[in-house]
Order: sequence, then structure tokens, then C-alpha cells
Amino acid sequence: MEKENLSVVLHSQGDLRLEQRPIPEPGPNEVLLQMHSVGICGSDVHFWQNGRIGDYVVKKPMVLGHEASGRVVKVGSAVKNLKEGDRVAVEPGVPREIDEFFKSGHYNLSPTIFFCATPPDDGNLCRFYKHSANFCYKLPDNVTYEEGALIEPLSVGIHACRRAGVTLGSSVLICGSGPIGLVCLLVAKAMGASQVVITDLSADRLVMAKELGADFPLTVKREDGPEELAKRVEGLLGAQPHITIECTGVESSVQTAIYATRPGGVVVLVGLGAAMTTIPLLNAALREVDIRGVFRYCNTWPMAIAMLASKKVNVAPLVTHRFPLEQAVQAFETTRQGQGVKIMLKCDKTDQNP
Repeated sequence: MEKENLSVVLHSQGDLRLEQRPIPEPGPNEVLLQMHSVGICGSDVHFWQNGRIGDYVVKKPMVLGHEASGRVVKVGSAVKNLKEGDRVAVEPGVPREIDEFFKSGHYNLSPTIFFCATPPDDGNLCRFYKHSANFCYKLPDNVTYEEGALIEPLSVGIHACRRAGVTLGSSVLICGSGPIGLVCLLVAKAMGASQVVITDLSADRLVMAKELGADFPLTVKREDGPEELAKRVEGLLGAQPHITIECTGVESSVQTAIYATRPGGVVVLVGLGAAMTTIPLLNAALREVDIRGVFRYCNTWPMAIAMLASKKVNVAPLVTHRFPLEQAVQAFETTRQGQGVKIMLKCDKTDQNP
């Protein structure tokens, strides 16, 4: 086994470094992974550029990365479900205690949860990383490492569509066609949505959305009024959508989501914007439009793996750029500039394949 553990470490706002760290020793219920593919998420870039996301503040050096897959190279003494050589996808959120949220199946809401690359917890953008074996999921032979890494963003889509109640025949509006909007599109279609409208400022992103199965890509402009946009959505579908999944966090887009959704429908808020956002609350209340939040995901990895293995969902086209781990800073800069869709870092020097 290699002796070096090159890691992508954020020291403070704007200070991203590649540095050597010791190879960790797995505890009894942990496995040591040789990381293979790790995607760069908007949150990684946000921490780098701003040093914080809301109340999560980078106070000490932190390894970035939480969209990951790798190979088991060492197994803790109590681990039963995995062995050396297993290819796994990593669920980055691991509850630290068996509290009421854990017991009720909403472990993502546990206030003390460990989560990769959320201060102060280290992520897995490195050569070697240890993780709870219970939150490493074996990949079938027909699912690639990159697909395994993409289970993390895919899980956001699964959790959002579950919270929204997407089902056979649902009509859905998705606001925003970035990586999360696109996975919401893929999952909504797989769950039976009959018609999906997806919006974005970028025509390029909507080309990808169309290729991934969107029925109506809708280019919006910054000056478009929310009520006017809601009318355009209704015009495309012939009726207001049952469900809107808001993936931008932009105030005007949240307003559009509420105006667009049919009475008795559901708006799910996935995108994170300003702490205080002005919305037409009375409009939602009087039309019984439910507004639901989303915080990451829970219990999604088994479903995601089944969707990928059965080829019900194809996430492969989302990866537009690949960089070796040594070029991490360049990869982050490419992401920051908004190039491509999903940028993948390849952490295993001996295997740079998807």
C-alpha cells in the first residue's frame, strides 16, 4: 500500500492547499478506503470562497469533499458487512448518537451528526480515508466508481422527490438546472413524473436537461417577474404543476415556485439562499400549497444503487470534467467559474478510469 496521503485541505477563506496527512487507522467499526473518485460540490467551493455556510464556519484546517467512492483496503475488527477489495460508495453523514431523530428514521436531522467536509469534520478528498462501515455501501460490478460518487448528489434528488411526493403522473416544475436540479429531474422521471418543466438562466445547462429527459426546458432572464414566469409554466403544461422543486435558493425563484404550484400542491425547497427571504406566504396559505424543507437526505443509498444497477437512472453524462487529485486547485477553479456540470477528482494514481 502507498505510504502517502495527499489531501485537499481548506485552511481558511480562499486558502486551499494540497498537503500530506497521515494515513488514518480504522477503528473497530470502520474501514480504511483508498479513495477513487470524489466529486466537487457547490458547498465545497462556497466554503473555499467564503469560509462558511450559515452557522458552519471553518475555524481550523478541514479536508474538503463528500461525494465519494473508493476501495476497502483495511477492515476494522468488528466489521462484518465489508471485506478488503470491496468497491463502495460513501454516505457522508454518520449519526454520532442514537437520539430521537435516529430512532424515527430521520438521522439527517440529528444535531450532532458527523458530516464530511462540514466544519469541523474532515471530508474525503484525499488518497486514504476512514469511515463508518455501516455508511459504506458495496457497489455492484456494473456500477462504476464515478456513478458511486454521484450517489451523493443523486440522494439529494431522491430525498427531495420523496418529500415532494412525486409519483406516477405527477407534473413537476424544477427551478434551476445545475447538478442538483438535474438529479431531481432524473429521479422525478424515474419515479413516474409525466411532465417536467425545468428552468435556468443558462441555455447550455438546459441543453443537458433536455438530453436527460426534461419535457420543457425554459430559459429565464433575471428581469422576469415571478408571476409572469408562473403563467409561462402553466402555459407549457396546460395546467399548474402538482409539485415544484426549488433548487436555486434565489428569492425570485422561490416566489415563482409558490405562484406556479397548483392549489393543494407541494413546494420543496432544496436550494439554499439568504437566511431571510420574502415570499408570497398568503398566496400559499390560501391555496393550501405545502412548503417543505430538505436537509441533505436519509436512507437513500440502497435505492440509488438499485436505480443505477438496473439502469433506470443514468448519471454518467453529468460528469463533464476530470482532474487527477494533484490538480485539485485547478479543478476547484474550473468549478468556481461555472464550467461544465460535475467535476470529478481522481484520487487513485494507479486507476484514473471512471
